[in-house]
Amino acid sequence: MEIPTITTERLCLRPFSPTNAPTLHQIISGEDVLKYFPGSQPPTLEQVQKMITRLLDHWQTYGYGLWAVTLPETGALMGRCGLQYLPETDEVEIDFIIDRRYWGRGFATEAGIASMKFGFETLNLTSIVGIVHPDNVASQRVLTKVGMQFVEKKVYFGMDCYRYVGKTAVFHPNFSN
Repeated sequence: MEIPTITTERLCLRPFSPTNAPTLHQIISGEDVLKYFPGSQPPTLEQVQKMITRLLDHWQTYGYGLWAVTLPETGALMGRCGLQYLPETDEVEIDFIIDRRYWGRGFATEAGIASMKFGFETLNLTSIVGIVHPDNVASQRVLTKVGMQFVEKKVYFGMDCYRYVGKTAVFHPNFSN
């Protein structure tokens, strides 16, 4: 399967490349990111290289996955965003991590809306979940802005999380920086 590229007003969501590993490693190893995930040890560069291979394989297996989020003008990698299958719960989850240097400018929301639209309009999904750490207020705001609603507190990945759900019938993103 050829992984699609999506262009938004300010972003390009494109397939990952193995050459993205060093930058992605830097982005996901930050303390501000790690504190919201189980096991707070930063991954090694080799683990991130394997992660990129798994991300690309996910597209081939499920027909959707995570994109590299980049700035169209420079091609600079800003993070990742997209959809991933959660086999433990048989759900499709929206996933986004944006480099701290780009926080607070609406980039996660913009990439998230593009991912949700892809899920609902291209894949014909009926629902997408968002799983977030209870202390990650900024990501909770993003989930709300992309059209999701808080549903419950639930254990995912061995930790308490908030579960948000977006449904195709009520998908009305509220995008504002």
